[in-house]
Amino acid sequence: MSASRAAHIVVDLGFGDAGKGTLTDWLTRRHDARLVVRFNGGAQAGHNVVTEDGRHHTFSQFGAGTFVPDVWTHLAHSTVFHPLALRVEARYLAERGVPDALSRVTVSERARVITPFHQAAGRLRELARGAARHGTCGVGVGETVRDALAHPQDTVLAGDLRDAGGLVRKARAAQERLRTELAEVLRVTEGLVDAAPERAMLEDSGVSARWAEAVGTIEPLERVVVDEWLGRRLRAGTTLFEGAQGVLLDEWRGFHPHTTWSTCTFEPALALLREHGFEGEVHRLGVLRAYATRHGEGPLPTEDASLAPSLPEPHNVADGWQGGFRVGAFDAVLGRYALDVCGGVDALAVTHLDRLTSRWPVCDAYRAALGRHGSDEPLVREAPGAERITALRPSRSERDLDWQARLTQALSRCMPEPRTLELGEDPEVRVERFLGWVEAALGARVTVASRGPTAGDKQPRG
Repeated sequence: MSASRAAHIVVDLGFGDAGKGTLTDWLTRRHDARLVVRFNGGAQAGHNVVTEDGRHHTFSQFGAGTFVPDVWTHLAHSTVFHPLALRVEARYLAERGVPDALSRVTVSERARVITPFHQAAGRLRELARGAARHGTCGVGVGETVRDALAHPQDTVLAGDLRDAGGLVRKARAAQERLRTELAEVLRVTEGLVDAAPERAMLEDSGVSARWAEAVGTIEPLERVVVDEWLGRRLRAGTTLFEGAQGVLLDEWRGFHPHTTWSTCTFEPALALLREHGFEGEVHRLGVLRAYATRHGEGPLPTEDASLAPSLPEPHNVADGWQGGFRVGAFDAVLGRYALDVCGGVDALAVTHLDRLTSRWPVCDAYRAALGRHGSDEPLVREAPGAERITALRPSRSERDLDWQARLTQALSRCMPEPRTLELGEDPEVRVERFLGWVEAALGARVTVASRGPTAGDKQPRG
C-alpha cells in the first residue's frame, strides 16, 4: 500500500452550511491532493471558499479545491449533473482567476442529468404545496432522482450527452412524460405568477433542441468518462471526497418530508472506494458549526432568531427557493443522532469558532411531555416517564420513511433544554473550552478548529 494513497471524506453532520467547502479547500492544500470527488447531491450545493488573497466563490458542482492549480473535479455516478449550470459556474470561476476550471472536470457516464423539464417540474411541485412546502433549492435534483427511479430506462445520463440527436429524443420524452404526470399540479398552479415560466418550459416544444445545442458547449466528449477513470485516479495519490447537504437532510435518515433526494452520509463515498478496490487509508471527517443553522422549512429545535444579528451570514442569502437562513444554539442531541446514523467518524472539524463569545448557548437535551401510545418511540428519555430527552432513536431499518415522519412529529413536541457555557474572555481559551465540551457531549475527537473562512484560519488539533 502506498503511503501517499489516502481518501479523506468530508461530510456535514447538520442541515448543511457547516463549512464543507472551506475544509475541502484546506485539506486539498494540506495533503497535496489532486482530485476532489463529488459523491452525492448535485448543483444545489453551495460550498463557500475564500482564498488568502480575498477571492470568494460558492462552489456548486466544481470541487471546492478548484482554486488550487492542477486540482481536478470528478462528478461520480452517484451525483446528479446539471450541465448548463456547470458552464455558468466555470464562467464565474474564470472571473475569479481560474480560467481552466472546465478543462479540469470529468463526469461519470452514469451520472443522472437534470434537464430543464426536471427543474421546472420540481419547482411546480413545491409551488403547488403552498404553505405545506417541503423545502427545495429549485435546481431539479430531487425531481431528476424521482423520475430516474420511476423510469430507469428513460433516464438521461451523462453518457447520452455525447449523442446530440439521442439527447434531444430523450429530453422530449421527459418533457412529455412530466407534463402528463403533473396534470394536477399544473391545474393547482394555474394563475400563479411564479409558476408561469415553469409551466411555459413544459409546453415549449423547442426547448429540447436548444438545450442539447447548449450542452454541446461544455464539450461532453472531453468531460464524460467511464467509471474506471476514477479507479485509476484513486491509485495515484490522495483524494478528497466532498459531500453535499448534511446528514440531517439525508433521504432516509433526515426528518421526513423536509429532506433531500440524496444519501448524505459517508456511505456513497465508501461505496465508490469499495467499487474500485481502494486499499489506502480512509479518513472520515464530520463537520459541524459552533452553532446550529438551517435553510428553509423543517425542524430546528434550538432556533433562536435573537442570535441572528450577532451571527452575520455574508455568503448565505435568505431568499430564493431555499427560504430563510435560520440559526440556533449548538444542538448536541442532533449531533449525536447524526453520528449514530452515519456510522460514526474518525474525527470532527468545528467551524465558525471565531464567533464564540464568553457566554455561549448550547443544548444537550430536550424536554417533552409523554405522548400518546407509540408517538414516543423515536425519543430516548432519560428515564421511563421522564420529560427529559437525551437522544433520538434511529430506525432499525435503513429505509423507513414512516419512522422518519414519526421522528419529525416527535421532534416538533420537543423543547430545547438550554445551557450557557462560561467560556471566558480569552479567545483561545474560549475555543478550547468549547471544543472540550463538544468532545464530551458527542463522544468524538475534534481534530480541526476553524476560526475563519480561509485555509489559513484552519488549525489541526491533537
